[in-house]
Amino acid sequence: MQTRNLAEKLSVSSQLTPPDLTAAAHQGIRSIINNRPDAEASDQPTSAEIEAATTALGLGYRHIPVVPGQIHDEDIANFSVALAELEAPVLAFCRTGTRSASLWALSAPAEVASSDLLAAARAAGYDLDALKPRLDTRRQAATHSAGRPRAAAQRHDVVIIGGGAAGLATAASLLRRRPGLDIAVIEPADRHFYQPGWTLVGCGVFSANDTMRPMASIMPKGVRWQRSAVEAFEPEHDRIVLADGTRLAYRVLVAAPGLKLNWGAIPGLEEALGKNGVTSNYRFDLAPYTWELVQKLGRGTALFTQPPLPIKCAGAPQKAMYLSCDHWRRADRIGDIDVEFHIAGDVLFGVKEYVPALMHYIERYGIDLKFESNLVGVNGPAREATFAMKRPNGSLQEVTRRFDLLHVCPPQTAPDFVRSSPLAGDAGWIEVDHQTLRHTRLENVFSLGDVCSAPNTKTAAAARRQAPIVAENVLAVLASNEPRAIYDGYGSCPLTVERGRIVLAEFGYGGKLLPTFPKWVIDGTRPSRLAWLLKERILPLVYWQGMLKGREWLAAPHINSPMSDTPELG
Repeated sequence: MQTRNLAEKLSVSSQLTPPDLTAAAHQGIRSIINNRPDAEASDQPTSAEIEAATTALGLGYRHIPVVPGQIHDEDIANFSVALAELEAPVLAFCRTGTRSASLWALSAPAEVASSDLLAAARAAGYDLDALKPRLDTRRQAATHSAGRPRAAAQRHDVVIIGGGAAGLATAASLLRRRPGLDIAVIEPADRHFYQPGWTLVGCGVFSANDTMRPMASIMPKGVRWQRSAVEAFEPEHDRIVLADGTRLAYRVLVAAPGLKLNWGAIPGLEEALGKNGVTSNYRFDLAPYTWELVQKLGRGTALFTQPPLPIKCAGAPQKAMYLSCDHWRRADRIGDIDVEFHIAGDVLFGVKEYVPALMHYIERYGIDLKFESNLVGVNGPAREATFAMKRPNGSLQEVTRRFDLLHVCPPQTAPDFVRSSPLAGDAGWIEVDHQTLRHTRLENVFSLGDVCSAPNTKTAAAARRQAPIVAENVLAVLASNEPRAIYDGYGSCPLTVERGRIVLAEFGYGGKLLPTFPKWVIDGTRPSRLAWLLKERILPLVYWQGMLKGREWLAAPHINSPMSDTPELG
């Protein structure tokens, strides 16, 4: 395998084989782009084989097949999105590397001179001079457009930002109520993930591919999918700006772009992930590495971390820890492994009714709880983690611990384009009314899922309840009425305390218990085998076949009566 560098974090190559991928991973490559169509030659591995190999190695993967001499604008856009989303360094390949190099040149910013791109390609061994007219045309078009009036914005009844659980569920619920509604969904990614499943990937119950579907296969029928990222909001004009400069106008905007996993906030963490025992179930490509580490660890120190709230699924760091400990217990190794849980907060779980069951497992596994201890640095090669720990007098001291396994939950914030926008509040999240999920200042803007400011737990279960409520309220606003569907803060956290048993935490605003089932079916405050069955077998089906298709099983919205706020007379 011979790789050729085109940019700081991009190299290209001729056809790769699974052994080549192993060598690439050892050289530090983190993601692979395959630009070769399947069956182009009889001896080439299929995309499925390449993807299986990359998944096993913990590498990101995209398949953007291009026929020689037929690079379309969509191919260029897909390549650009892949470079933006995949973890670098990235290695792209085709039969010789020329198609990959061509996509790189054509996806470069228009302000980069054609001569510079062609020279860089030539230095890497690729003659792309035939692309010069096309590169020049792109540059001229960008230059001329700067002085021209803007084209009229495309307009839709509803624009939804985000193709995750919250965004697609809302689109599906809207179309169930009003087929034919003009909806645009803005989502650059070409894959959709069932993120609650990553906990079970990290303990060997699911494979990573069980949790992924092509975005095109689950996009609700009838919506207009804009494969782009959002650059800015212009609420004063009822429109948004996409990364390519396109403007989309709306009657109602629904913002559900999720949150940002801020790996870079902890020095040394980003470069340590996926090697030297550093892992996280918060990433599709790393959850299999968690299971690999858990199986291999026979003795030593295992550290699990949880940053300050809010975070996506606040129970997930504990789930990884309990399932790891249960495996070591079953393998009769738990006595040889020191397990520490470093949690930035001062309580194990925010709803007190579930704490006794969790503490039973903390004691059973011999876990050393470290409250008010926040991860602030990682040295992967040295296998050292540094924590800021609170002293009794309130001051902080830094403590460095050596580890054999480090499972990290990263700090989390609203996406950058949200935090800098007029939709955000002081904390960076989109400000909403906690009941209607309508923006507190903009009457035709709604938000749900991880990005909104509602003080509920940020889980897929919360989004499942929120989506029908937002759908009802969006249609009310389109009809010039006031929102009447009410959200009670419901969220669910199935705490996997051991393989085969779950503490099913279900609660709403203020920690109020909101169980779905009678106590005689599932007592959520106690570990339950039935709750495990629900997590492993039922909830994935509810997600793929229910929630994302607008089937609101056990999630029908509560609608306030127009007279509900009127006091009784008599």
